Amino acid sequence: MYTIPDQRYFERTVPLTADPLTVMTTLAEAGLHEDYVVYEHPHQWSYAGGALAQITLDRTGAHLVDTSGETTLEWAGPPLDLVRELLDRVQVPHWRAYGWTAFELAYAKSGDRNRIGEQRLLHLVVPHTEVRVDGHTALIRSADQAGLDTVVACLSGATAGPAAESSPVDVRHGAARYQQAVADAVAAIHDNQFQKVILSRTFAVDTDIDFIATYRAGRKGNNPARSFLLHLDGIEATGFSPEVVVAVDKAGRVISQPLAGTRALTADAAQNQLLRTELLSNPKEIYEHAISVKIALDELLGVCVAESLFVEEFMNIRERGTVQHLASRVAGRLHTGRHAWDAFAAVFPAVTASGVPKDAAYESIRTHESGARGLYSGAVLTVDQDGTMDAALVLRAVYRRGGRTWLQAGAGIVGQSLPEREFEETCEKLDSVARFLVPANSPVTAG
Repeated sequence: MYTIPDQRYFERTVPLTADPLTVMTTLAEAGLHEDYVVYEHPHQWSYAGGALAQITLDRTGAHLVDTSGETTLEWAGPPLDLVRELLDRVQVPHWRAYGWTAFELAYAKSGDRNRIGEQRLLHLVVPHTEVRVDGHTALIRSADQAGLDTVVACLSGATAGPAAESSPVDVRHGAARYQQAVADAVAAIHDNQFQKVILSRTFAVDTDIDFIATYRAGRKGNNPARSFLLHLDGIEATGFSPEVVVAVDKAGRVISQPLAGTRALTADAAQNQLLRTELLSNPKEIYEHAISVKIALDELLGVCVAESLFVEEFMNIRERGTVQHLASRVAGRLHTGRHAWDAFAAVFPAVTASGVPKDAAYESIRTHESGARGLYSGAVLTVDQDGTMDAALVLRAVYRRGGRTWLQAGAGIVGQSLPEREFEETCEKLDSVARFLVPANSPVTAG
């Protein structure tokens, strides 16, 4: 029988004078933990540093590393079932796990490994030290008293210092290749191979970027559904997610939030209203959005009570950084015996980052994109012992791994798509991050 010694968190609640963004970036900059995740959920910001337990998934199996050593469960059916089983073995009361999933998990979530390589598909940590900020109060939890005291001391001096200077980059390069990919996809749609596909392009960033300062600057300039900053086992990313893949509360209520249909968001209010009116009346954008909502409903039907499913918000406008989107929200209630991981598996990857139907869209993505997406269009998520889950779609982000730094954005291609417009849409989305990039050792400005 699998057993490990029980562990518990030392806890303390402290008042805060700094805002949550300052608290989170102060903790990240303090260097308390080599690996950490910052996650912004509505009404709560969290910092997770170090690991009491970590779970990873790759083609060899699901792996748990904790104080008792390492346990591996070999692939046998859906791999997320293995992940859930390993999480159930974590002997830390009231744990919350933080981490990410790669887009390529989509190819293997039924258990088929033929389309995946050696890459990691999932990485979750139950942190050694955790800080949850609600308003002007922080709950600090740490596996030892020393860790708790260190965080308390760190937060006592948290102040919003001078801002580092951003150095925007021009992302309007590489149009020809992307426009050709769009034209090829439109031709495939007209040939009835699929209805919609999201094709992305990458933009290399040659400057050494300060990810924490970029998160601080970008969060001030964006209005995301979720935001995140992570450094896990050599992967760094910070982003401002426009939508939720899936959120599940402890009562089993599920929501998914498809966003599809895009126009720029500028500094000119009158221009924004014109673009909004066009967005709400454009047949291509409405069609692209409507089929995304239908797929989200269809996917949740397999895990939710049919009578509970409904579209509680349809085709509203949501402003996200440098763009405005058509946005809907699908809601339902999990069937008895179903869990948050079932809901996640049903909708992942988000239809707004893959296509319709998904399997055919995957083929187009593999054909037209030069490498694995990895974290891009995957998810950053939290999952709690009580069954709660919150998974943000990874878009509008900057990434670094193995000395390479890049941005990535895509556009939804349907039969009415125009290559020039779709390229411009990727630029509008990239600008949500590109204008806030802070180079390492950037000078600071007062205020």
